[in-house]
Amino acid sequence: MIRLPRLDDHAPDRFPDPRHALIEPNGLLAFGGDLSPPRLLTAYAHGIFPWFNEGEPILWWSPDPRCVFHTDRLRPNRSLRRVLKDKAWHVTVDRAFRPVMEACAAPRPGQFGTWISPAMIDAYDALHDLGFAHSVEVWEQERLVGGIYGVSIGRLFCGESMFSAESGGSKLALCALAALLREWEFPLIDAQVSNPHLLGLGAVEMSRDAFLGEVAALACASFDQGRWQKLPVVPAQCILDGRSFT
Repeated sequence: MIRLPRLDDHAPDRFPDPRHALIEPNGLLAFGGDLSPPRLLTAYAHGIFPWFNEGEPILWWSPDPRCVFHTDRLRPNRSLRRVLKDKAWHVTVDRAFRPVMEACAAPRPGQFGTWISPAMIDAYDALHDLGFAHSVEVWEQERLVGGIYGVSIGRLFCGESMFSAESGGSKLALCALAALLREWEFPLIDAQVSNPHLLGLGAVEMSRDAFLGEVAALACASFDQGRWQKLPVVPAQCILDGRSFT
């Protein structure tokens, strides 16, 4: 029997080596600890993330392979342009972080419950207040129709979840995020665990060793996180046309 390491409640900066994660279930590394900002930031800076259902212990993961988007390849496709052709939408950054998380937490059709619990929302909202968690929002006038959120450390962005209230909402948010990160020389968006939907959007799989090598360099790269707070409202057409976000 394999014993899963339990995290020390008093050592938020200590995790097992991600290369020691289980093969089955793929990437399960440890349990326990908390969702404090120091622990979450340490986890993401080492290619680890929390993922668990409400009522379960906190579970920490680092799967192999890892799912990522390359920001230089992620651009609006023809089908998205057709869907948004006649829509007067606009895009913002960090204007509605908690509402985006709450929308991502809402169960999808056929889905029962969500891993984005109130405790998770509070934890990432605290990271947002510290300048490490960010959201991209898509609006139709004053109504939120799509969004994505995640964690930014150095020049590493770790995507957590996205949602659509209207067709194309999450895809536009993802493309807007990629455009912004591409401009800032962030090469990757971590998408964690692959699935057909993410692969269909353009994500690819990367070996855990290769991913951890990228993380080690990107997480310690110099970047002014205050730049997230200085971004204008952008018409959706700017993103579709490939124009500058900033």
